[in-house]
Amino acid sequence: MPKRGLGIGMIVVCLIFLPATYAKTITQNFCKLSDFKCIRVKRHQSWESLFPDDHDRDIVKRINRLNIELYPGILLAVPKNLSTSNIMDFSPFPLKVDPQDEKLVIVSPAAEAWAAYDVDGTLIRWGPASAGANYCRDIGKPCHTHPGSFRVFTLGSSNCISHKFPLPNGGAPMPYCMYFNNGQALHGEPNGLPGYNASHGCVRLYVNDAEWLRYDFIEGPNPDNDYRGTQVIVEPYYPASSSSSPDEDDEE
Repeated sequence: MPKRGLGIGMIVVCLIFLPATYAKTITQNFCKLSDFKCIRVKRHQSWESLFPDDHDRDIVKRINRLNIELYPGILLAVPKNLSTSNIMDFSPFPLKVDPQDEKLVIVSPAAEAWAAYDVDGTLIRWGPASAGANYCRDIGKPCHTHPGSFRVFTLGSSNCISHKFPLPNGGAPMPYCMYFNNGQALHGEPNGLPGYNASHGCVRLYVNDAEWLRYDFIEGPNPDNDYRGTQVIVEPYYPASSSSSPDEDDEE
């Protein structure tokens, strides 16, 4: 993807006009492209047996937005030039945006991904994300992650847990939690991402991505940033013209 001098407003336009079904068809969409091939996982196949090289395996996982254990029948999109590719080649975000004079994290539930931009507006890392689900059975309603612009106000460690889920007493692991909106946080998911939005409102990430964000990128409120933690923008799930606007719940 070429570098483009797009401002944050343009990022919003680019992402919210993705089809509402995009998050369910990311792999299928890649499969339609001539630069990709698609495979069905067979019995006894694993990530390691299919992609012995760490570099190749990581790219395929991130393209397909999942890192759970493989099971028979699951579809995977694989770039034909896998060995010579870089993960930035497949970024759903612009590689360059207008500088904001501060670091920025963008979460796109539609693209099932997050992006980290430095103060110069350069994309320095992106990865898969699993935001709030369209419907959570245990609470009987939709539980989308709230869209909007927020700031990180609390940072946790590898021992972070949910104080609400699973019902009724909580305890779900949320390693490297970074709270940005009430009970909603960015955090690692030890059980892996399933390839779709599945949380109760938090933004689940690969554990190593969450650890990097927590210790190497995101800042909580402190005197050096005038007590304004790193900005987090959560994009809408649907186009602005869509009538779909599910209720949201809080935390994991």
